[in-house]
Amino acid sequence: MANDTPMFVIENLHASIDDKEILRGVNLTINKGEVHALMGPNGSGKSTLAYVLAGHPSYEVTEGSILFNGEDILEKEPDERARDGIFLAFQYPTVIPGVSMANFLRMAVTNVRSARSAAANDGGAQKLAPREFRRLMREKMALLKMDDAFATRYLNEGFSGGEKKRAEILQMALLEPTMAILDETDSGLDIDALRVVSDGVNALAGPEMGILLITHYQRLLNHIKPHHVHIMMSGRIVQSGGPELAMELEAKGYEQLRAEVAAD
Repeated sequence: MANDTPMFVIENLHASIDDKEILRGVNLTINKGEVHALMGPNGSGKSTLAYVLAGHPSYEVTEGSILFNGEDILEKEPDERARDGIFLAFQYPTVIPGVSMANFLRMAVTNVRSARSAAANDGGAQKLAPREFRRLMREKMALLKMDDAFATRYLNEGFSGGEKKRAEILQMALLEPTMAILDETDSGLDIDALRVVSDGVNALAGPEMGILLITHYQRLLNHIKPHHVHIMMSGRIVQSGGPELAMELEAKGYEQLRAEVAAD
């Protein structure tokens, strides 16, 4: 479980796209070692929040702050945030024809390690030899029950929904972030694939990592147990609680909850 030092703090976050406000004052604190689930109906702003946290250039933050390890990251580019230790698993991963999984991952791991080493002033990261990288990659692929041949395929090209999700979690395993944002990781997964991906996330979670798990459904939370659950509606977090809140939502549905929130 987490210590008392806030690692990731979102305060009064407002964000727009094409002059349309989507986030309307989001507040959320995630400590090291915590898993937070963010639930809500379609159009509530969940994926927008994920993109804004990762630094997507299409979104404009008009108010508020995002503190990561005490530093406001709003002025940082997406690659800087990634090197700092923020990871976003996309709901719809990008297809990159002509670039193999292995080459993409080796480049990403090398860049992130070099940046972290420079930030730590430890004299520079030792270059990851091809053989050592292949060993590390196979180790993480085995965790996700991925065939070795997967590494030679072009990134997300022709991947099934389950394969795309496994590829995202493989990136997470190799990049070793301290803050992971998983945007609807359960989308498009059958029962077996859901279990494999969930087991992978659980194996990677630890006392130094915070996880924000964005989902519509309780079924993912049966496999990845959150410490806190938040409900998002109309660009704000309207209710927070423990794991029981997800069960309550499953029983009531969003419409009843929306009516209760409006009545308060």
